[in-house]
Amino acid sequence: MAISIQIDHVSREYGPVKALDDVSIDIKAGEFFTLLGSSGCGKSSLLKLIGGFDRQTSGRVCFDGKDVGDLPANQRPVNTVFQNLALFPHMSVAQNVGYGLRLKGLSGSRLQVKIDDALDLVELTGFGARDVNLLSGGQRQRVALARALVMEPGILLLDEPLTGLDERLRQQMRDEFGRLHKRTGATFILVTHNQDEALSLSDRMAVMHKGRIEQMDVPARFFETPANAFVARFVGIDTLLHPQAVLVSGNHGAATIAGQTVQVRIAGPADPAASVVAIRPDRLFLAPPNTDAALRLCVSGTTFRGLHRDLRLAFGDGQTLMIAIDADMDIGELAIGQEVAIGLKPDAAVLISR
Repeated sequence: MAISIQIDHVSREYGPVKALDDVSIDIKAGEFFTLLGSSGCGKSSLLKLIGGFDRQTSGRVCFDGKDVGDLPANQRPVNTVFQNLALFPHMSVAQNVGYGLRLKGLSGSRLQVKIDDALDLVELTGFGARDVNLLSGGQRQRVALARALVMEPGILLLDEPLTGLDERLRQQMRDEFGRLHKRTGATFILVTHNQDEALSLSDRMAVMHKGRIEQMDVPARFFETPANAFVARFVGIDTLLHPQAVLVSGNHGAATIAGQTVQVRIAGPADPAASVVAIRPDRLFLAPPNTDAALRLCVSGTTFRGLHRDLRLAFGDGQTLMIAIDADMDIGELAIGQEVAIGLKPDAAVLISR
């Protein structure tokens, strides 16, 4: 049965270092929640507290409203899939999957049925007798998942489990996590520094930085309204422009950048010294030269990205803007330094905290 998790003003200190600084999160039962951030931001430290592998310096960790601070890891309704998988190399697939159940005293046909069901769940039917050392990376990932899921945990923790896999296999395992979450109904918590994993899997996610939560919301909101410049950069919005002036009218306004006007949605301070204009590259387009209200910018470079190209454009003051265009678009006539007109779709630009 899925379990809700309450992180209540939790801090974790290691001497003078604060790995977690007054973190509060309320995770719903059955939710797929992701902790996203760079190395050292505190996301794995928080996962350890939930799993019972560490204890907070202050605050409370609760399951379904009950404080579990004194409950050791082996008594919590939690299972973890670790980054290194931690499979037993001297055991077969079935022995690995059934290890936790054997510790609980299960044996015989009841144990075998549980193992077979778990292997079927991760699409490894018939692999029970295999040597785990001879499996592919993706198959080993599935064995680790089966070993965790066979215990029927209310909470499943995924600690950067896809690190080191090639991109095709990462995509396959991302789909697998989503499928298993729907089938099991358990509360999933994923720790990752990969935004694609977080965005494609999460019901909600939190971006962490220096032990604190910078923003917590549904994935789409991180693009629509990033909380600040750090969050914008982390989710891939690299165009952050410093305005000279900002005129506000309700929730919208006009920002002046290098003498040109950009219509913005207001989500941060109107003080130019305390704000930046975040512009989504997918909401920009090359416009005809005589288009009204278009920005006039100069081409400064292009980068081929496979399915699209990044076209880098410069304002008069040297600030740059990135626009994503179709890879097959003919841009052979665009020379470095050439002026082009750029149109903005609605809500392409938002004013956020610097």
